[in-house]
Amino acid sequence: MAGSGAGPEPARASHETPAPEGILNAGVRKREVWAWAMYDFANSGYTTVVLTTVFSAYFVGVVAGQKPWATLALTSALSLSYLLIMLTMPALGARADARAGKRRLLFTSTLGCVLATAMLAFTGPGDIAWGLAFIAISNYCYCVGEAIIAAFLPEIARPQSLGRVSGWGWSFGYFGGMLALGLSLALVAWATEQGWNASDYVPYVMALTAAIFAVAAVPSVLFLKERSPASRKPDEPMLQRLRNAWRDTGRHFPDFRLLLFCGACYHAGISVVITLSAVYASEAMGFTMPQTMMLVFTVNIAAAAGAFLFGYLQDKIGHKQALSITLVGWIVMVLLAYSARQVWVFWCAATVAGLCMGTSQSAGRAMVGALAPRQRLAEFYSLWAFATQLAAVVGPFCYGLVTWLTGGNHRLALLCTGLFFVAGLAVLARLDFHRGALARAASA
Repeated sequence: MAGSGAGPEPARASHETPAPEGILNAGVRKREVWAWAMYDFANSGYTTVVLTTVFSAYFVGVVAGQKPWATLALTSALSLSYLLIMLTMPALGARADARAGKRRLLFTSTLGCVLATAMLAFTGPGDIAWGLAFIAISNYCYCVGEAIIAAFLPEIARPQSLGRVSGWGWSFGYFGGMLALGLSLALVAWATEQGWNASDYVPYVMALTAAIFAVAAVPSVLFLKERSPASRKPDEPMLQRLRNAWRDTGRHFPDFRLLLFCGACYHAGISVVITLSAVYASEAMGFTMPQTMMLVFTVNIAAAAGAFLFGYLQDKIGHKQALSITLVGWIVMVLLAYSARQVWVFWCAATVAGLCMGTSQSAGRAMVGALAPRQRLAEFYSLWAFATQLAAVVGPFCYGLVTWLTGGNHRLALLCTGLFFVAGLAVLARLDFHRGALARAASA
């Protein structure tokens, strides 16, 4: 079992079809690329169904009974899980590098997310503490797995192909999200015809999502290989590891640190869209649950296309210019959604959001791979997780705070979200990827 391996696997003969030359690293086979992409396929159902579409709106509207503090309670629980990721992930990543234990950590975090998602099936009206506890636990485990699967990317793809291979994974992942959402939508449609309420059918949706995640993640934990040797660094206390990593990036990898600031800015906005788009659609636009699920389904189609195609463009025009384009797209999306009074305008904004979501998330994962030292992949991707989870604390919490202070003004809260993308552009202007790549090479 992949989760129980203690170190790198020895090379062995294989009759698999060789990987495309010039794109993947020597010794990487197509089966392993597929297994890596399958994790994106597996965990996208969690974000699409649990965070973005069903459970967030279900918690606010049914579990908490549309109380004025419901959105703030949900975002606070998620923010707590992101805060825990920030504090623990750098130490977990360094430990995985020290013991060549990325696969083991991937397995345990996946198991934790699947079990916690299954527990959400027991959340009914009034079960506020139960729902908040297991959404926080499941999201914590999801974030750990997301950081660790990304750390395999530079082991699989050559430096000049990071964008397109990352795009393959993200686009494949969105199809996984669409599968989980499509099956959930069919279940909701059938249950609605039977006269069921949300409290009757949402538990089945949560159980279905957990099952899809568990089955689809099997290839990843079985077939991915540990290629980076164990660094054998001694363990450090959690906060000391975080402090030392922060000092080290400032001293030796200043452009990677700028990337962390940039990622924290624009991911704050993305976190709002992922976590609260269903709430915005229902509260500001009056969408029903089936309408919201169809909306997110459309967004995923656009995101899959954007991630797949934009990865090639990123490798061609460069990381910095590619990310600049997608951040401008996010600003356009916010303005469209804020001004939308007609449903078709909101659908246009949602399509733009899908395109930008696929491109910006895939681009970030590839950029970290371009700047991270080979012997410290899990640690540097964990620092990226620190930055993005800091964003996930700040973004949704600010959104929830604005809605609370303004008596439920979701439009103003979304407009404020656009400032995160503007800040990301400002930080990106100072980043020099060529200089960062030289620092990466010098550390080898």
